[in-house]
Amino acid sequence: MTQRLILSSLILLAGAHLRAQEQYELNSDWKSMPIKEVKLDGTAISQPGQQLRNWQPAIVPGTVLTTMLHNKQVPDPFFGMNNNRIPDIYATGPEYYTRWFVKDFTEPAPAADGQVWLHLRGVNDGCDIYLNGKKVNPATHHGAYLRQTYNITSFLARDGKNRLAVIVYPPAIPGNPNGGQGGDGAIARNVGPQYTAGWDWIQPMRDRNTGIWDKVTIEKTGAVRIKDPHVITLVPGIRQPEGPQAPATIKVSATLENAAATAVSGVLKYVLNGKSIQQQVTLAPKGITTVALPDLQLDNPRLWWPAGYGPQHLYQLPLEFTANGKVSDRENVEVGVREIQTAWNTHTRSREIRVNGQRIFIKGGNWITSDAMFRFSKERYDAEVRFHRDMNLNLIRIWGGSLTERPEFFEACDKYGLLVFQDFWMSGDCNGRWLDPKKKDDQWTRRQYPNDHGLFIRSVADQVKMLRNYPSLAIWCGGNEITPPQDILAAMKDSILPVLDGTRYFFDYSNTDSMSYNFIGGNGDGPYGIQPIERFWAHRTFPFNSEVGSVGVGDIASLKRFLPAENLVAPDFAANKVDSVWDYHKYISYDNHLAPYGPAKNLEDWANKAQLVNYDQYRALMEGFSAHMWDWYTGTIIWKTQNPWTALRGQMYDYYLDPNACLYGLRSGSKPLHAMYDPVNKIVMVANNTFQYHRDLMLDVHAYDMAGKQYPIDQLFVEATPSNVQRHIELKTKLDALKEKKGLFLSLRLRNLRKEIIDDNFYWLPAADGNYSGLQELRPVKPTITAIRRNQEVLVTIHNPANGPVAFFNRVSLLDAKTKERILPVFYSDNYVSVLPGEERQIVISGDRAAASGNALVEVYGQNVAPQQVNIQ
Repeated sequence: MTQRLILSSLILLAGAHLRAQEQYELNSDWKSMPIKEVKLDGTAISQPGQQLRNWQPAIVPGTVLTTMLHNKQVPDPFFGMNNNRIPDIYATGPEYYTRWFVKDFTEPAPAADGQVWLHLRGVNDGCDIYLNGKKVNPATHHGAYLRQTYNITSFLARDGKNRLAVIVYPPAIPGNPNGGQGGDGAIARNVGPQYTAGWDWIQPMRDRNTGIWDKVTIEKTGAVRIKDPHVITLVPGIRQPEGPQAPATIKVSATLENAAATAVSGVLKYVLNGKSIQQQVTLAPKGITTVALPDLQLDNPRLWWPAGYGPQHLYQLPLEFTANGKVSDRENVEVGVREIQTAWNTHTRSREIRVNGQRIFIKGGNWITSDAMFRFSKERYDAEVRFHRDMNLNLIRIWGGSLTERPEFFEACDKYGLLVFQDFWMSGDCNGRWLDPKKKDDQWTRRQYPNDHGLFIRSVADQVKMLRNYPSLAIWCGGNEITPPQDILAAMKDSILPVLDGTRYFFDYSNTDSMSYNFIGGNGDGPYGIQPIERFWAHRTFPFNSEVGSVGVGDIASLKRFLPAENLVAPDFAANKVDSVWDYHKYISYDNHLAPYGPAKNLEDWANKAQLVNYDQYRALMEGFSAHMWDWYTGTIIWKTQNPWTALRGQMYDYYLDPNACLYGLRSGSKPLHAMYDPVNKIVMVANNTFQYHRDLMLDVHAYDMAGKQYPIDQLFVEATPSNVQRHIELKTKLDALKEKKGLFLSLRLRNLRKEIIDDNFYWLPAADGNYSGLQELRPVKPTITAIRRNQEVLVTIHNPANGPVAFFNRVSLLDAKTKERILPVFYSDNYVSVLPGEERQIVISGDRAAASGNALVEVYGQNVAPQQVNIQ
């Protein structure tokens, strides 16, 4: 390493270290009390010497309900019918959930020109703030998303012992949770999350997520503070992920705030890739100015790509302001060098997204938020986004009835290569698109929600500044299924986004014609329920469908986590009977799709059969869209891929981060290079969702009967052109006779010239009458299972003896050896796998919990494999 590079690395390390010392969170040892039990005012409560008798421990960041749950004042609203036992704010009135939160912290008054700042990243909905007997915010804050920053230097106690007191007010209009989408819709009069009044996938949050729900931090700077740095990367031309790169341009600007009463001169600068860029600045007393630094030409840049297309390179850019030889403030920005473009595809009549000049076929998932009660963590965000990467998706859409996601979410998307489509806080349901008898106000009135348009506009501008540097952020969107009111829309399109960002496409709403031309009619998205497999292949839907989905119930282990024992009752479609607790948790029916697998013996058997349907549904969904990429479609976004609550629909993994077969069916159907079977035209196809030309691929096609006998079908060398799908082998005449009576298994494999399997797709096909009668008679097998710890991972091998049937649809789980409960979250390289006679499959279990699981077992069970638990060697 050259001396210059070593010096550059040391500067980066020193910058990160200094930044960590100068900012810290206030995230522990908070106390709380309901306002009705507090006789003192904020001036008295915030005096450091004031005794707080009988005040309760509080969770900050967190909602009021989170603190009440922590103190065992309410039952877990995610279990059974417990949510009905918690008083709703619509009935109690706002005072019930209005609370004081108090935090003592040590911070001495700074010397010389030092400044101390208090940041609150999210309070829902209003608050007044006191510090050491003085009111900090001159007017009551309102707005769930709007960040707050206060210079508290003059408020600090001389002895460094400080008390912060915050009174938090609920949304002014909580709405009636009458069972409608967003209840009676009045929740949308506020600038905040709408789903908290209930939706068709969640019950209402009883406090409407009132609280200090996001981070509270203390920052120390010199006289001048860096605010809202802005980094733009320009990557001209059409690039490839590998090989030498033409230069990219880096444009950096930032707002500087001078807290001193005198003018300050200094230098704003950064170092990137060994090059130093700087700009001399003089700030007036108490002045605020935005400074643009000279452009940097970055030679041979390491580019950031979406998952499946290339690596996610990230640079550290330490931006600092120095005056009189001292660092006044430093902000470290993580930069992904990439450029997002869009283009209108005149053939599909939909928008296509391009990254670094290459068009990306969008395979996306809809996201609400990580936790319905806003209990966020960097670790949980990382796990959930990793699941989306593991599903071979490349985009997450943040639905408009929720929130602008947190920086930690975007950090995970940057890391794993998930593009982000960010809605703002509108929904067609609450904001008046449709006639709805459950709504309090008519459509004309709801069309002008929220009450405070200025607050909405200020919140948009603030959140754009917070999120604009993340390379994963690809699209802004005005709202879910509806535009904001005209004045808000105009402010967003004509001033906020062009001035504060200027690099991303803006959709007026989530199914606007500028995204996906609605030539079919209806709403422009959906359907949302279970579908016949053939429909995904043969029925043409919207060309860039923002919401299309299906079922998503977990297995018996998942169901037992939130359903009481007396409610562990399988739905009976034929009798139209669903348990009341299942209904409360928003169960969406599998209709008659489980019937072809035979009657369920019990709930465990029902749930196992549901996993077969789950896998088939989501594999077929993504294969069907991929089969028509660039012809019918430029992409699709599944409704939805995760649940922030214990709902019985629309999830690839449950609230507790336990994946079900939806995840692995989708993982299979979304593989970048993939052999797949079209059940309508009986043709084997190969989809190539990469930029590379793949030559000399051996396509192996074999069938297996229920006894495990192999029937070679065809073997063909094929080529796969970049970002394309091609048809290869017609199977109708070869398969119909084989599967007529009992069905069969169909194995599709792609091998490279080293004969290595690079894609393995395994179907189970029904008999001529549509039933899976052969699966119902499948003979049991007992595969040999071993588990070995390898570095920080666990390697599981399943070996199926020769001369027997397929070991079909095996679920692998990592268990705590003592409790026999699943260790969550962990990540499986594949799951619900089938093993051919005489072959073996290897599954890698990884993740921090897997690495730390010293006393663990591996469990494997399948449709014809009895549960086995093995020790890890």
